[in-house]
Order: sequence, then C-alpha cells, then structure tokens
Amino acid sequence: MLDDDMLTVLDRREGVAGELALRHRGGAGTYEIIANGCFLMDTSDGRSERLLVDAAREALGAREAPGVLLGGLGVGFSLARAAEADWGRIAVVEREAAVVAWHRDGPLAAYSAGALDDPRVVLVLDDLLAHLRGGGEPYDALCLDIDNGPDWTVTENNGSLYSPSGLDACRNRLTPGGVLAVWSAQPSAAFEDTLRSAGFERVRTLEIPVARGVPDVVHLAHRAA
Repeated sequence: MLDDDMLTVLDRREGVAGELALRHRGGAGTYEIIANGCFLMDTSDGRSERLLVDAAREALGAREAPGVLLGGLGVGFSLARAAEADWGRIAVVEREAAVVAWHRDGPLAAYSAGALDDPRVVLVLDDLLAHLRGGGEPYDALCLDIDNGPDWTVTENNGSLYSPSGLDACRNRLTPGGVLAVWSAQPSAAFEDTLRSAGFERVRTLEIPVARGVPDVVHLAHRAA
C-alpha cells in the first residue's frame, strides 16, 4: 500500500522561468506542479479555482456570452469550470509549454476535461503581462491564477503584475464594468488597497476555508462602467 507522502516525480523540464516538475503523491492520487522547488498547486481540491471563475461570472450579471481570459492553465480546474458556463470566448494564457503538454498528453488531461478542444477556447503560449500589454480585443473578465498570491509570487518578475503598472494593464484590457479576479493562497489587505489606488471599484475578497492554515481567497474588483 502506498503512503500518502510518497512522492514520484513524473516529469521535470526547464521552463521559461526555471525548472518545472510534475509530481504524483502516493495513495492520495493527486498531482502537484512545482516551480523552482516551490509548490504551486495540486489536484487535491479545486474549490477556490472554480470560485475564481464562478465569482467573476456572477459579478458580470446578465451580460450575454462574455469573454474571459484565464491567466494560467494550472491543473485545469478553472478552465474546466469556464467551459461549463456560458462564456462566449475563453482565452487561456500560459507561458510554460510543459504545463500545456501535461494537459494534452499527460495525467492533467483528466482535470481540464477536454476543455482545450472546446471551440470557444484559444490557448495563448505567452507571458501574461506581455499579453495584456500587447493590446487587442478587451475581455469582460480576467481570472488570474499564476502565483500563490500577490504577496507570494513564483518568480520575482511576476510581482510586476500586481504593481500599479501591471494593474493598469489589467484594467485597460477590461471592458467597462469588467471584472478582475485574482486567486491567492492568503488574504492581502495591501493588495486590496493597491487595487483601489489603481482605479478599481467594488473591491472585495471571497474566502474558501482549507483543512489547515489561512483560507484560500479570490480578490474581486471592477473596472469603472
């Protein structure tokens, strides 16, 4: 019988910002993405990732077939949830080809549930902030999950996304009244203040309790209508 703490590294690749590894955890049957030795996410509980998408859609109200950008493919919970809803356009921005491969031909395919083949889905292999600053058709919602949170980034340069200039880029790619949703492993009052200073309205934080420690959260904010 396998021990729940028994870890097997299934794949290890050099990525855009360092080493990425996909691990399997023993009898728990879960998969983990590790970036530069730092735990990023796993498949044990997708409630907060689903909340990221659900909360953004609810906050938009009665918009017909809105467009959403998912920042980070991750283990696929957010994409699978988006594909179940009435989004008209779903862009997934992921900078690491390894993560995409684990969904196309690896064990994470079960968690994205074939959503990459949904005709509404466009996969963009790019840095998220570069994509946001690159211009193009605006989105009704941005659902971002590329770090452990604004205060706990996977790589140092990711911090610029949560800076005033990064949030300006987010706001400029939203339609009037559009929603920014940011996943975090812990609440951040400082980030809420930064969102307000960057011109976002109706800033609030939704919590999802976890088994141990502080709750996962989703930070929500609107561009002015």
